[in-house]
Amino acid sequence: MATKKEVTVEDKLRALYDLQLIDSRVDEIRNVRGELPLEVQDLEDEVLGLKTRIDKLKTDVETVNYEISAKKNLIDEAKALIKKYADQQKNVRNSREFNSLSKEVEFQELEIQLAEKNIKEFKVQIEQKKEVIAETKEKLSEREAHLKHKKGELDAILSETEKEEKALLAKSQKYEKQIEERLVKAYKRIRHNVKNGLAVVPIERGASGGSFFTIPPQVQVEIASRKKIITDEHSGRILVDSGLAEEEQEKMKKLFNNI
Repeated sequence: MATKKEVTVEDKLRALYDLQLIDSRVDEIRNVRGELPLEVQDLEDEVLGLKTRIDKLKTDVETVNYEISAKKNLIDEAKALIKKYADQQKNVRNSREFNSLSKEVEFQELEIQLAEKNIKEFKVQIEQKKEVIAETKEKLSEREAHLKHKKGELDAILSETEKEEKALLAKSQKYEKQIEERLVKAYKRIRHNVKNGLAVVPIERGASGGSFFTIPPQVQVEIASRKKIITDEHSGRILVDSGLAEEEQEKMKKLFNNI
């Protein structure tokens, strides 16, 4: 069994390119899912928000109903006081006492009028809130149906790809361990910085894969010799020759078919 010191530059390039092929396959799987996981999350958040709104509106209705009960109690108390003051007026000794009781009766009558006005306003509020509850419930029903549909779509895709993705991620970690940490860090940094996640690319028609910048013939010869790790001066990507790339693509194709 070879020690780490015996690992050649070519071995490192092959391992890096294999890692790239595995990670690119994972990227493809995730692209198939696309925005679905985010859509499902957004819909779940929206459904939760609508349910919270309905609960709050129901609590508001309960609070207003409590206020109505309190006003009805106030009216009953005011009526009892009016009766009490009216009875007292029958036994007054002078006009000053009679007028004082009349003012008390008048005050209680105003309290009743105000309470009745408040009750009417509260009832209007309740009707308005009930309308909003009905509208929100309708929207909630529609959003829940949409969420169910999107979850079904996502579950179908996951059932097809989840097993493969897990297996590929395990392979990715395994291949990472075969490469020295310095190179893995460089690979991940490049992968993070490029749009398509390609950190290791083969030479295609005299240029690095996906680039229009021609690589000088002397540099192409060096890349083909597989004696050192060379990066593209324009994109920073690690470069491999097309022969090595084809060999590793064929090897990884078999691996993917067996997952």
